[in-house]
Amino acid sequence: MNKPLLFGIIGCGSIAQRHALHMSSMGKLVAVADIAEEKATALGSQYVANAYASIEALLANEIEIDVIAVCTPNGLHAAHTILALQHGKHVVCEKPMAIHAADARNMIAAAGAANRKLFVVKQNRFNPPVAALKKAIDTGVLGKVFNVQLNCFWNRDAAYYNNTWKGTKLMDGGTLFTQFSHFIDLLYWMVGDVGTVHSISNNFIHGSTIEFEDTGAAILSFANGCIGSINYTINAHEKNMEGSITVFGEKGTVKIGGQYLNLLEYANVQGFSFGNLPVGNKANDYGSYQGSMSNHDLVYANVQDVLLNNAPMATSMQDGLKTVEIIEKIYASNQAT
Repeated sequence: MNKPLLFGIIGCGSIAQRHALHMSSMGKLVAVADIAEEKATALGSQYVANAYASIEALLANEIEIDVIAVCTPNGLHAAHTILALQHGKHVVCEKPMAIHAADARNMIAAAGAANRKLFVVKQNRFNPPVAALKKAIDTGVLGKVFNVQLNCFWNRDAAYYNNTWKGTKLMDGGTLFTQFSHFIDLLYWMVGDVGTVHSISNNFIHGSTIEFEDTGAAILSFANGCIGSINYTINAHEKNMEGSITVFGEKGTVKIGGQYLNLLEYANVQGFSFGNLPVGNKANDYGSYQGSMSNHDLVYANVQDVLLNNAPMATSMQDGLKTVEIIEKIYASNQAT
């Protein structure tokens, strides 16, 4: 019988709570680290885990750990992941994998050199309507896909960015990285790689708060000839409004919507019905705002299955890299209004 997996967490902010919960349900959380020592102490006390003030201290003292979850700011994902891999740990890296494609490639190289697994959190792939649409596309139910439309209309007010790394180019990277990288991943997962991009953006109401856009639009051409569009903003009034993907194929049209891709809103497909889909998990709730569907239980079920049973990874390192490459391509094509 396989021994339970031993876990550690680097970065003890809000999302670390989600990781800790599911780690402890299938193994043991033995150590946590954060440069804000009070955060590490609080999370460590909650799970009877050792607390450290740096990743270096944790890695030096907790040699038995099997898996490290990297939950630090976006701009530190690459450095922390590579360090953990070099110490012989498997890594679960929160989204986005990195905020520069070159860093993501270095992470992949480090995983190969260490012969360790690098998992990238893409929990929206497990949303029941998303998984059903992916299967419909892959099995040819929709025929050739001609067009895909992505709408991301969320709210992030000034308070969200106060006294934090969020909103900075160095650590956050941009609205597409922190708020909507999951959605970009789904475009790639369902339709394929992106060719040319034309995009525009502006910062309408967060001028003194963030260092990049709060609203943008992009037109994409995919390698398979499909045309796509992305409209996104964090200026939806008071609360999240919509996160949706609409796919137009030769045999049908499907829209997945809701606030976070949780509802099958429209389906008109020749000779096919999706039937009754499971409800799925609720959104990650951070008090004053919500994020994507909370599927970290399924992320960790896959981690366990891969490491103990040699199952396939739900999201490959290369998939994580592609998300970063596509976002970089969108930003590189950008013309601010």
